[in-house]
Amino acid sequence: MKIFNSQGFSRHLSLVINRYSIFLLGIYLYVLVVGYRGGIDSRLFYSQWTELLLLLYFYIYFYFILKHHRWRSLLAALPIIAGYLVQDAYYLFYGKVFRLIEILELPELLQVITFGYGVMVVVFLIVPLTLFFSVINYRKLHVITMGALPLGLLSALIIVSPNAYTDFIHAYGNGVVIYSDTSSVEKNGRYTMLFYKEAQRLNALTMTEPYRKRVEYEQIAETKAENLRQHSNHQNVHLIVLESFLDPRLFRRASFNRYPVHPDFEKIFGKKLGLSMSSVFGGATAQAEFEVLCGVPALEKLSSVEFNVFTGSPVYCLPGILEKTGYRTIATNAYKPNFFNALPAYKGIGFSEIYFPREYASSEESYFSIKDVSNERYMFDSALFEQNLAFVAKSLEENRTTPLFNYMMTIYGHTPHTLDPAKRPEIIQVKSDYPDDHLQRSTNQFYYRTQAIAKYIKELIKLDKNSLIILVSDHVPPLRNGPNTYRELDYMGNIANYFYYNRLMIIDNAKPVVYRNIRHFDMADIVYNYITDGDFCRQKSCAFLEKTPMQERESFLDQYYSLMAHASE
Repeated sequence: MKIFNSQGFSRHLSLVINRYSIFLLGIYLYVLVVGYRGGIDSRLFYSQWTELLLLLYFYIYFYFILKHHRWRSLLAALPIIAGYLVQDAYYLFYGKVFRLIEILELPELLQVITFGYGVMVVVFLIVPLTLFFSVINYRKLHVITMGALPLGLLSALIIVSPNAYTDFIHAYGNGVVIYSDTSSVEKNGRYTMLFYKEAQRLNALTMTEPYRKRVEYEQIAETKAENLRQHSNHQNVHLIVLESFLDPRLFRRASFNRYPVHPDFEKIFGKKLGLSMSSVFGGATAQAEFEVLCGVPALEKLSSVEFNVFTGSPVYCLPGILEKTGYRTIATNAYKPNFFNALPAYKGIGFSEIYFPREYASSEESYFSIKDVSNERYMFDSALFEQNLAFVAKSLEENRTTPLFNYMMTIYGHTPHTLDPAKRPEIIQVKSDYPDDHLQRSTNQFYYRTQAIAKYIKELIKLDKNSLIILVSDHVPPLRNGPNTYRELDYMGNIANYFYYNRLMIIDNAKPVVYRNIRHFDMADIVYNYITDGDFCRQKSCAFLEKTPMQERESFLDQYYSLMAHASE
């Protein structure tokens, strides 16, 4: 008798080559391609045993709840692949790992998404998921219910005891890299770390409980404000956060047919331009705002966007402390009040007056309008600056005894960097071995924006010479190819954390100044030091004046938890 007859061989072969092995092989080929294209490197996919178990569970479950169909094996894989696509697209676009809480940012994303990306969402996400749900056999209610039980138990575990899940991954996974979410995903898999990060977030929520001490928190804020009052020079502060203000000269492997900086801007700053490190790349402007205004790093412990946790409860960030010190604190935002929960966040941070464009907040009083955005979608900087100058001039004329904190958040420069050809034609051509059409348009925007900034600064100095003026980019834009463009074109010489570096401009009593070792959350200390004529940093160590290594972000954890505990009240 033959041991290896053809029938036996086929039976053994079918045990190895079946829908499940083909599915896993397909996922493996997918992650290899994504890694090759600059995404998360998952060459060790076969060693991610927790991920493989999750994938097989999802696939088997989805397969058995579907109707009998010739494409049943493929249809069962659609939601799993869609989940991978979402996570990888997010990583390629923003340079960071996707978290479950990011789903809450969907309303903001839908407000700014371009037509092309909208089509991709429909084709690669909505259509496949619609197709999948249309072929579920809803008569198999018992199968649907029983099959979802493991996922329900896992979810309950993460919600009730998040530490149990994270401890399990630490003990039996392939190692969690504390300093790198990307490396952790490469070692353990996308879905494994998706649940891990959610468990971490839920655990962080409980961590804020010991910090909820409102009376003590108020006393600390009052003491800080009193110290500032005793040394305050009562000079005005103008702080402007610029949307996606990218200096193309920082790309070492790109050249231009003409100098991309307007001569008026060059005349003011010359070589006295600084750099500041943001916490974000490509998006999540509110994270940069949080750091600039609150003086602590955006650690994303409670949410992927700290502003979304704010309820309007006072937390005494920079504006709140300045108001206690006697300042009139004004926030001007060039976009919509529901974008990143801006209105409750601004109230909680401590602004006494908050303004949005009349077109986006018709029920609220406002001093400005978006003007004509028909060909560019977003309000141009000079349109905002001109109206702010008029507002500041009127404010100073009416009341010169109350110092002013004038904060602005611009919106021009947002992806996809559209220019009005009649007002701002493309006059600069970018030359490189790695073409990026978004960089081409952003470079031209930079030229016109430097012109607008120069005009604003000159007029503001005429109005308010003895004041502090700070302009900083929230983050660099994702451009067409995300971090890949920055890497290939040698942005900042590809130094550590290169695509987090942003342009910073500081005018101190009409003169440009440059500080080293600046991070966005150092801005508050710069302001405090300015209004006390240097006394603030004589009393405490200020990172922006130090030559020693900067503190690790995690060293601010206590301050962060205390702030977020009261912000979320």
